[in-house]
Amino acid sequence: MAKQIYQLKITLKGSKPPIWRKITVDSSVSLNDLHRMIQITMGWQNAHFHSFKKGKDEYAPSEFQLDYSLDSEKVQLNQILKKVNSSIAYEYDFGDGWNHEVKLEKISPTDKDMVSAKCIGGKRSCPPEDCGGVWGYAEMLHIIKDPKHEQYEDFIDWLGDDFDPDFFDIERVNRLLIH
Repeated sequence: MAKQIYQLKITLKGSKPPIWRKITVDSSVSLNDLHRMIQITMGWQNAHFHSFKKGKDEYAPSEFQLDYSLDSEKVQLNQILKKVNSSIAYEYDFGDGWNHEVKLEKISPTDKDMVSAKCIGGKRSCPPEDCGGVWGYAEMLHIIKDPKHEQYEDFIDWLGDDFDPDFFDIERVNRLLIH
């Protein structure tokens, strides 16, 4: 099979307003490599377990020793996503439950100048690790808008004064993807 480039849209499910990224990747990347790319593009820190799900099948690294999952290092993306508009679920941090939809938007022929992955779009900052999932993040955003809230100072100390939930730095993401 000829090499192909996949354009993927990764959306953090339940985020309002939506938090998403668009990336192009070689269709033959392993799910482990796709995980690394999602971590970088979304802004996660790779500090928790993760898995991919497609139908009844679940994929995770073998070192997680999840009895019910297939080894994500041995599965290529093009074995799972074969048609435009097909998708796979990606969950990061089983405690907070950051659930993502990874949707195949476009299939293109390979490009000799293609790097392993490139971010071509995105909206909003990724929620910080361990803030309690989409509901905890929504509550956090509510609190940091109200300087009189009793937890305001705690969140500002944790996040820093410059946290902007609407900020997304595509150039920084692309620098990180090529290293």
